[in-house]
Amino acid sequence: MLGRDFLNTPPKKTVRFGGTVANTLAKLQKGDTSDYELIKHQLSDPDIKDAQIISWLQEFRTCVTQLGKDHEQLIYVVLKLPWLGRSQAVVEEYLAFLSNLVSAQTVYLRACLRMVVTNFAPKRIRIQEGNVDISDSDDEDENLPRTFDHCHQALQLIARYVPSTSRFLMPILSDKFPFVQKSSRTLECYVHNLLRVSVYIPDLRRDILELIISKMLTLDVSAPRSEIEEVESGAQQDANGASQDECLFDMVSPKHFRKPNSSVMVHPVAERLDTMMAVLLAYIKDICHVNGSLDIEKTKAVYRDLVSVFDKVVLPTHASCHVQYYMFYLCSFRLGLAEAFLDHLWKMLQAPNQPPVLRQAAAGYMGSFMARAKFLPVSTVKACLDLLVPWLHLYIDSQDAGSKAFCDINLHGPFYTACQAVFYTLIFRHSAILEGNMKKGLAYLQGLNLERIVMCQLNPLRVCLPAVTNMFAAITSSGKLIEPIYQVWEEPSDCMIDVPKKQVRKGSMEEEDDFLHGETPQGDSVVGMTPGSYDSHLHSPRSFGSPPVSFLQRPF
Repeated sequence: MLGRDFLNTPPKKTVRFGGTVANTLAKLQKGDTSDYELIKHQLSDPDIKDAQIISWLQEFRTCVTQLGKDHEQLIYVVLKLPWLGRSQAVVEEYLAFLSNLVSAQTVYLRACLRMVVTNFAPKRIRIQEGNVDISDSDDEDENLPRTFDHCHQALQLIARYVPSTSRFLMPILSDKFPFVQKSSRTLECYVHNLLRVSVYIPDLRRDILELIISKMLTLDVSAPRSEIEEVESGAQQDANGASQDECLFDMVSPKHFRKPNSSVMVHPVAERLDTMMAVLLAYIKDICHVNGSLDIEKTKAVYRDLVSVFDKVVLPTHASCHVQYYMFYLCSFRLGLAEAFLDHLWKMLQAPNQPPVLRQAAAGYMGSFMARAKFLPVSTVKACLDLLVPWLHLYIDSQDAGSKAFCDINLHGPFYTACQAVFYTLIFRHSAILEGNMKKGLAYLQGLNLERIVMCQLNPLRVCLPAVTNMFAAITSSGKLIEPIYQVWEEPSDCMIDVPKKQVRKGSMEEEDDFLHGETPQGDSVVGMTPGSYDSHLHSPRSFGSPPVSFLQRPF
C-alpha cells in the first residue's frame, strides 16, 4: 500500500457482496431472492477481475450438485463469464468447473457446448462510421490461437466426461456455422476449428466434412466461373494495363485469377471459397501424412469419408466448378486412390438402379478426371477406356433392334455422357497413347471401333457438347479413324446430268454436316442438362476442367 500511487491507482476490485453461493441457494429455497439476484449482478460485471472469477468458480464447484434445472438462469450467467483470454489460473479453474458441471448436471451439456462453439470464430465488434454501426469480426485479435486452444481443451474435457457428447455436438456445429457471406477470416477460423474437432472426436469426421463441403458448394454455385474470371481478369488488366490472350485449352494455369503480388482475390465469393478450400486441402494433407510420409491406413479412412460426402452432396449438385477438387487433390497422393475413385465412378455409371442424373454426373467426372489428372499413367487411362468403350458397344447392341434406337437425351442420357467422356479423354490423351509406339497406339485406337459409336443410330455427336465434338473430329481425322468412312457433301458436277438437280432433296445444304458443325437438337439440352451447364471452356461443371480459384497455388 505504501508503494502505490494512491491518487492515480484505482483500488483492486476484490470486494464482493452477499453471502456464499451455498448460503444463497439455501436462502432461495426459503423464498429470499435478494442474494441470488446480487450474485447474478456481480457475475455480469464487465469489469470483473480474475481473482473474483476464480473465487466464484470455486464456490460453484462445491455446490454443483445443487445447481439443477431450476437454476439455469444462474448457470447461463456463469457460462457467459469472460474466461477466454484471461490468466491461466482462470482458464484452469473454468475448465474444472465445466468438467464438474457436465458430470453432475448433464442437463447443461448443450448450453456448455454452445458456449464453446460460439468462440470458434473471432468475436464481432462494432465500428461506427458516421451515424452507421458496422458489425464485423475482430480479425486483429492476437489471442485467437490461445483462445481456440482453450476451446478445444474444454470440448475434449466435456467429451471425456460425457460419452454422448458427439450426438449433441454436431447439430450445434451446424447451427453455429457462420453465414457464408461473413468475412473470409471468420469462415477460415470456423472451418479450421471444425476440422480440429474431427481429430479428437473422429466419430464426427464424416458429418463435419459434409457440413463444410455443403457450405462450400453454396458459395460455389452462387458465383459462376465466368463471373469470377471476369472480375479477376478485370483486376489484372487494371494492374497490368493489358490483358493476356487465353487459349481455349489453357485452363490449368490459375495465374489470371489473382491480382499480381496479392494473396487476396478480388471477387468476394471466390475469396471466401478459396480460403475455405485451402484450409480443407491442408487438413487432408496433414491427416494423410505422418512425419512427411503417406500413412496408408489413415489415407484410406479419409478417402472413404470424402467419397461418401462426394456421393451425397457433390455429385447431385448442379453447376459446381471448384469444390470437387478436394477429391482430385486427395487422389494425387497415390495411384491406388485415383484408380479406386475411377472404379467408384464407373460402378455408379453402369448401375441401372441409380438415378440417370447421378449416372451422367459420374460419367462426366470420370471423363474429365482421366483427361486432366497428370498423375494418371496412360495404362490407367487405357484400362478405363477398355471399360467404357465396350459398355458403349453393348448399349448400342441392346438398342439397335429396339423401338428406342433414335437420338433422345431423356432416354439415353448416361450413354451420351459416357460417349462424351470417351471423346473428352481422347482429346487430351491421344498423343500420350500414340507416343512411343505410333503403330501400336494407332492399332489400339482403331481397336476401340469408335466409328461404330459415332455412326450409330443414337447419333452421340449430335448431342455432345459442340466444342468436344469438333475437337474430337479434328484429332480423329489425324488418326484416320473417321475420315475414311465419312462422306462429305459435294456439289453436283456437270457429269451428273442423269440426275436432274431439281431432284436433289430440298434443304440438303442447310442440313449438311451436323457432325462437324456440332449442332445440337433444337429445344434439347446438352446431355440431359440445361444449356447453361457448360461454359465456353469445353468442360462441364461436373468435371475437373480447371481450378480458377487459386488454392492449387497455395503451399499445403
